[in-house]
Amino acid sequence: MMTRCVFIIMAAACAIACSSGSALERKDFSMTERAFCTAERQMTGQLKTLGDCAEFPHSLRDGAVYCTKMTDWTEGFFPGCLWYLYEHTGGQKWKNAAARWTESLEPMKKFTGDHDIGFLTMSSFGNAYRLTGEKKYADVLVEAANSLCERFDENVGCIKSWNYKKSWNDDEWFFPVVISNMANLELLYFAAKATGNPEYAEIADRHAEKTMESHFREDGSCYEVVNFDKNTGEPLSKGSYQGFSDDSAWARGQAWAVYGFTMAYRESGRPEFLETAEKAASFWLGHGNLPEDGIPYWDFDAGRPGYSPGWNYDSLKYAVVPRDASAAAIAASAFLELSRHSSEPDRYFRAGEHILETLSSPEYLAEPGTNGGFILKHSVGTLPKDEDVDVPLVYTDYYYLEALNRYEKLK
Repeated sequence: MMTRCVFIIMAAACAIACSSGSALERKDFSMTERAFCTAERQMTGQLKTLGDCAEFPHSLRDGAVYCTKMTDWTEGFFPGCLWYLYEHTGGQKWKNAAARWTESLEPMKKFTGDHDIGFLTMSSFGNAYRLTGEKKYADVLVEAANSLCERFDENVGCIKSWNYKKSWNDDEWFFPVVISNMANLELLYFAAKATGNPEYAEIADRHAEKTMESHFREDGSCYEVVNFDKNTGEPLSKGSYQGFSDDSAWARGQAWAVYGFTMAYRESGRPEFLETAEKAASFWLGHGNLPEDGIPYWDFDAGRPGYSPGWNYDSLKYAVVPRDASAAAIAASAFLELSRHSSEPDRYFRAGEHILETLSSPEYLAEPGTNGGFILKHSVGTLPKDEDVDVPLVYTDYYYLEALNRYEKLK
């Protein structure tokens, strides 16, 4: 009882300090408390600016907050950030805001247009159920899992990520599967536990197996996109849509690989998934082009000899290769989770901690009242389209807060 009372008093003190801004000057505050104080002030400002739940913040474009209306893959991350603030602070205002923004996304449970239903619902409804236990949130997740299952092809053994799409060099993708699809499998593992129906987990396992076989190179790096023959189930082509070249290592894709296979191991217990996560992580940590501060370039091979982009890359415009805080935040969260399951826990814990220390420095952590209310600076969305380059991104903030919460629990 005493421990709980002390926690409540400390949380109340932190809330007062955060609201006044004094916590940001206090030398005795930990990295996580300083980061969460900044997050609270930034998201308080965003909530006031946004008003109702009609538009969801995505990034900054031309200096203004760019929002989407349930037409993208990122809408669940804003309510997810609110849930993480509630988890850390216990503040009722964060819970109320998180519930309101989460429930506005309920129509998306029937979305079958691509694989992103997992991102949309697990970040919002998934955290809502985890922190409240309310059945209504679980019901939405199960229906969303049914929607995702509609994209599973028995012959290919994979969930089709996107519908027909062309690559940068006009290759046609009729059954593309992207590495980020691994993160969306968490929705299916949840549904299997919630319903007692193992078929959801079986689909997730099969998708992970096929991804493990088809997406990875010998060195542990991964392709972003593999296009399959729907009739034979064999890969027709392997390449990239957001990376530097088809054979390069796109940083956010590599982070998704570590994140997705770590989660798949946690949910399934299959050792080959853990081995794949560790191999992908070792590639990241051992790469000679990884900066010392732990924040990767948007692509590990951008501009390096031997790698040729299939699009019009302006080497002068990107003479200073952009860093990607979004890839770093996802990787930090993945490394911290991997430390719970690996036989080398200290290696991955220290890697995640190192990234968080850098992201929590003034170079990346925004000054309150700036950055459009977003928490972190210097992310990259889709550089080949010159879209969201060196700007804040909502999913960067989401995985940063997730990593901070994981870090606190591990500490």
